[in-house]
Order: sequence, then structure tokens, then C-alpha cells
Amino acid sequence: MTFPRFMAGLFSLLVLAAGPVRALDIQPYSQEALQGAQTAGKPVALHFHADWCSTCRVQERAFRDLKDDPQLKGISLLVVDYDNERALKRSLKVRSQSVIVVFQGDRETARLGGETRPDRIKTALLTAR
Repeated sequence: MTFPRFMAGLFSLLVLAAGPVRALDIQPYSQEALQGAQTAGKPVALHFHADWCSTCRVQERAFRDLKDDPQLKGISLLVVDYDNERALKRSLKVRSQSVIVVFQGDRETARLGGETRPDRIKTALLTAR
């Protein structure tokens, strides 16, 4: 086996091992991640999630169903701990769990409260484009 063939095979294995690339980038909230996305003018959404919230769990399943949707490529979803991020909730006037706030940079483009239907969540996320 030649070195170029070996490298091509190795690259193919690494790509397969890495799994599919996710279109919707779901990660835990951090102030740095939000500020970085907003400063760069990128699409970012916040999901105010509480572990005890049944609506939040349904929304979480909807996000998992949407994570491979190519139309959502480049959108970051930051999962905010509703019970612990009091200052963020206050600054955004979020008064209940299961709220989704969507931004294009630092401009709010959509806000949903308690929505669980993937098609409506996707529509809101796409407003950040």
C-alpha cells in the first residue's frame, strides 16, 4: 500500500468515526459563547431549560430532531439553566422556563414560550438568518 492510499483510507476512517456533522450546534450556555456569537453577528438561540420542566423535555426532543436539518446549519443553540442564570433571565425579561429567544447577532428576531412543535421552532430559528 502506498502512503497516499494509506492516508486517504485513514482520513475516510476518521470522517466515519466522527459521525455526521450537526447542522444545529447544540451546546450548554456560557456568557462567552453568547457574546462571541453576537459580536460576530452569527445566528444564536437561547433555550431556557429546567430539568424539572416537562415542556422543556419535549422541546429538547424537538431540538434533537432538528439538529441534522441542513437549513439550520450555522445556528447555535445555547441551553440555559433556567434555575441558575438569574441575571440573564432578568436582562432578557424571561419570566418562565421553556422560553426560546433567537438572535441575529445582538438583535432579537423571535421569541417563543412553551412551543413544542418542531416546525414552529424551526421557523423561529430560521429568523436568525
